[in-house]
Parts: sequence; structure tokens; C-alpha cells
Amino acid sequence: MSERQIGNLAQGRKAQIKILTAMLAAAVLCCMLATPAAAQAPPFYQPEQLDRMVSRVALYPDPLLAQVLAAATFPDQIPDAARWADEHHNLSGGQLAQAIDGDQLPWDPSVQALLPFPSVLTTMASDMDWTNDLGNAFLGQQQDVMYAVQRMRQRARDFGYLRTGPQMVVSGGPYITIMPARPDYVVVPYYDPVVVYARPRPGFFIGTAIGFRFGVALGVAFRPWGWGYNRIAWNERVVIVNNAPWHRTWVNRHEYVHPYEIRRTVVVHDDHRDHEWRERERREHEHEAERREHEREAERREHERQEHERQAHAREEHREAERREEHREAEHREARREEHREAEHHEARREEHREAEHHEARREEHHEEHRAVQEAHRDNQQVRREEHKDNQPRGKSEEHRNDNHDKNDHKRDGDGHGR
Repeated sequence: MSERQIGNLAQGRKAQIKILTAMLAAAVLCCMLATPAAAQAPPFYQPEQLDRMVSRVALYPDPLLAQVLAAATFPDQIPDAARWADEHHNLSGGQLAQAIDGDQLPWDPSVQALLPFPSVLTTMASDMDWTNDLGNAFLGQQQDVMYAVQRMRQRARDFGYLRTGPQMVVSGGPYITIMPARPDYVVVPYYDPVVVYARPRPGFFIGTAIGFRFGVALGVAFRPWGWGYNRIAWNERVVIVNNAPWHRTWVNRHEYVHPYEIRRTVVVHDDHRDHEWRERERREHEHEAERREHEREAERREHERQEHERQAHAREEHREAERREEHREAEHREARREEHREAEHHEARREEHREAEHHEARREEHHEEHRAVQEAHRDNQQVRREEHKDNQPRGKSEEHRNDNHDKNDHKRDGDGHGR
């Protein structure tokens, strides 16, 4: 083999090594890009966080709330959609539907469905942290989000703010539903979450807490975006968009395509820009994951502190309950002793009363005996007198009677001489 052939062979091997090295580097880079996204766990929100998160939209009518929750899962599309809606705020009805369809907008149909509501999109675009959190929560904890909505609605109804009116119909039952008074006319409620989820202040007129300044007529022209077929099945905790359950989750968020009637616009990205976008998204996800981890750690420490305080408070309440129980037992024992002393006192008084009655009866008996003795004594005296009279001589008695008779005759004679 000549030196030239040997050199060519060596150069070929070097080229193969370079190609293999490049392919290996590309594979490693793809794994580095794919692994964080695949391995990234969904963020987790506590019930208190979810309550605060949904408080802004919990009182929206169910069809509008379904669209807001679905659109929040595409937070990167919200700012552009809000600008387009603001630029076309003078259009409505069929003209607005034609403009949306004619511009072949590159956003998901759930985002396009909110274009008739520029105020809602502005609210979402003005606080992207909240919109991101709401979308992530709905992707990872859909049922928990719906429970949070029901909790906030329950508070607003309990305090008298949420009730049926000309714009909305509020139902009772195990789940609170809010539906437009007219199915084809959706009104956006305006309210302050600080007010409607708290007990009203004395003198506050609750009828002004929820306002309705903006409504949209959604007829047949907006059916392709799901309007007229949007609702929430609260008993199953499922959001229905365009008459189909919304199954987009944290796991399938990159592949899931919800069924709509409108045609979708496919946007072709430059590979280099798409790589930069994925890299930026990866870094943002890592930063967001770190921030979430710090928040969870802080919440864990706060929860431990609160749990420690709660346990200390529970122990103090237990000790206080024991002291109260001991105090009540001492009072009960003292009351029983007092009742016993009172019973003894009453028994002594009853004994004294019986003794007095006995003495009185004895006295009456002695008195009766004395009277009987006196009666018997008088009877004996009477008997002795009678016996004494009976024992006197009879001659003397007759002489005495004769003397009396003579005296009476002499008196009569004297009276006759006088006449």
C-alpha cells in the first residue's frame, strides 16, 4: 500500500470520527433538551393557593369560565390575543367572527374563543404570573381547581353576594352553577374578590358588590369555537368545551389537540429559532421549578410552624379544659356538700317541728286530763251536795214550810184590813 493510499485511509477515518463525534454530541444535546421537559414534575398548589387563584373568575358564568380555564393553558398566546382583541374591539357578532376566521390567527381555538371578550383577555395578559399559575393548575390539578371554584362560590352565596338576577341564574343543589339568563348572551361580572368572599360590613349594600357592565351576544357565528356547547359537569368535575371533555393535562400538553370545527393554522418555525425558543423555555422551566421548590419549602416550613403552634395551642386548650373540668368537679362536689348540709338542716328543722308537735300534743293531753279531773271534781262536789241535802231532817223542813205559810196568810189578812 502506497503512502498516498495510507494518507487517504487515515483522512477517511478522521472524517468518520468527526461525523460520529458530531452525531454523538447532537444526541447528547437532544437528550439534554428533552430530559428536563419530560422529567419535569407538574407544580402543586395548596387549597389556599387555589382559592386565591380562582377567586378572580370563580363567579364567571360556567360557559365563560370553561373557556377561561382552557385558554389559560396556552399562556404564551394570551398577550398577542389581547392586543388583537383590543384592536378589533369595535367589531361584534358576525363581523368579528369573520375577522377572526379571515386573519387565520395562529392561536389555539380556546384562546380565539375569548376574542369577543377583550376585557377578559386584558385581565389575563396584565398578570401573566397569575395566568401561568391558573393554566398550570388546571393542567395538573383540574379537579382541585374545580373544588376551589365551588368553595369560593359557596362563600359568595353564603354572604349574600351571589344570587340570581336579570343577567345570571344561580342554582342551588350540591353544586353551585352559574348560567347566563339568556343562553346566547354572556355577561362578564365585575367584582372585588376582597369584598365578595368576606362577611359584609355593617351598613354595606351587597347588591352593588357584583356589577355587569359588559355582555357579548354569541350566536351561531361563534359555534365553531365551541360557544353554545361549553359547560361544566360539576358532578363529574369535567370541563366541556365544544361538547367534548377537555382532556389536556400536564403530561400530554404538547400533543393533545382538542376537537373544534374551525381549521387550525400551522405555523412553521425556523429550526434555529425553534431551538433557541426550546432552550429559553427549558431555562424558564428550570427557573420556575426552582422558584416553586423554594416556595414549597417555605410553605412546608410555614406549615410546620403553624402545626407546631396548633399543637401547642391544642395542648394549652387541653390543659385549660382539664382545669375547667377540675373546677367544675370541685364546684359539683361543693354543691353536693352544700345540698347535704341543706338536707341535714332541713331534717333537723323537721325533727324540731316534730318534737314541738309532740310537746304540743302532750300539753293538750295534760290539759284535757286536767279538765277531766276538774269536771270529775265538780261532779263529785255536786253529788256530795245533793247527798248532803238528802241527809237533812224532814220535820224541821216542814216546820219551816209551815212558818212560811203562816207568814203568807198573815200578810194577806193585813192586806184585807187595809182595804
